[in-house]
Amino acid sequence: MDFQLTDEQRLISESAREFCDKEIAPRVRENDRAGRFDRELASMLGEMGYLGATVSEEYGGRSLDYLSYALIVEQVGRVDSSARTVVSVQTSLVAGSIERWGTEEQKHEWLPRLCSGEALGCFALTEPDAGSDPAGLRTRAAKTDSGWTITGNKMWISMGNVADVALVFAQTDPGKRHKGLACFLVPTANTGYSSQEIHGKLGLRSSDTAEISLDEIEVGEEAMLGEIGDGFKVAMSALDNGRYSVAAGCVGICDGCVDASVAYAKERRQFGVPIASFQLVQELIADMIVKRDAARLLVYRAGELKDRGVRNTVETSIAKYYATEAAVDCANQAIQVHGGSGYVDDYPVERYLRDARVTTLYEGTSQIHKLIIGRDATGINAMVPPSADQ
Repeated sequence: MDFQLTDEQRLISESAREFCDKEIAPRVRENDRAGRFDRELASMLGEMGYLGATVSEEYGGRSLDYLSYALIVEQVGRVDSSARTVVSVQTSLVAGSIERWGTEEQKHEWLPRLCSGEALGCFALTEPDAGSDPAGLRTRAAKTDSGWTITGNKMWISMGNVADVALVFAQTDPGKRHKGLACFLVPTANTGYSSQEIHGKLGLRSSDTAEISLDEIEVGEEAMLGEIGDGFKVAMSALDNGRYSVAAGCVGICDGCVDASVAYAKERRQFGVPIASFQLVQELIADMIVKRDAARLLVYRAGELKDRGVRNTVETSIAKYYATEAAVDCANQAIQVHGGSGYVDDYPVERYLRDARVTTLYEGTSQIHKLIIGRDATGINAMVPPSADQ
């Protein structure tokens, strides 16, 4: 594997870093304090080509390779995980799924608007009683003469209150479990779609998070993404890409922790010297650097496999598991370097910790990823209870 970035990739990373420092960083603290979703910033991300970066230029994207996409996500995550969430959901979960599974009509209808930021999307998979078990969804899609009627509830849906289109996963035949799942493109303006903002979050406070109610929403046949039974495949393929972008964003958190801690340790003086001269402070910084670099290389490995079209579910799980846990550890250590100053939002490290914590929960908890890795190593699926195999 070649660890050297191309000239174009370096330029992409440098441009993203400059944009994030200039346009995102000045907004972060006030947006976080206010719990405000920044629609203007979302539009700016679209103007930069960061929404739908991997989507073909034919549909309004930039046709970037996955490693270049990770470089962008890393820089956005370094400054603001809430903004990174917009990029991840829009690109990896929504636009990427439409490009892979949609008809030409669906692609031309939605992708140019999603890539430009004119329209926003959400990925409505998780339910109050179905998170790690998507085959157990309770949302139902009933066949009608003109299409489908969808009824159910979704929970923890990023951008569910601001989206123009929702990828809604529903069960067409409960007896078939994952073989009965279908995915539908549902305009949120349709009668029967309603959402409620989830308040009181520990982190990602300027990221929109919704509880969604689907009350007999009527959609036509053309709304289905793929065919009946493809819903599970759509979800899993999307999560492979979503987990990759979360991992890349967490590399950014680790990098931000290193930058903030080095700067503070060189500036802060105790006993007449900078605290950077203390051995245990250097130990904390060194530990962060090692975790950042290890996470970055795991993300690069997954990206390289994606770019070659090689199956990468396990490698992506490894990257997502390690990078998210590393981000939590690095943020905790960065607060330790900052001491009491790290406990208030004059410095970014307390927000890094709050924002990093949820990454070990969504798009597969750390425990789920351990089971994916363990299943690959042993050939035994520990996620299926023994009685389910009988």
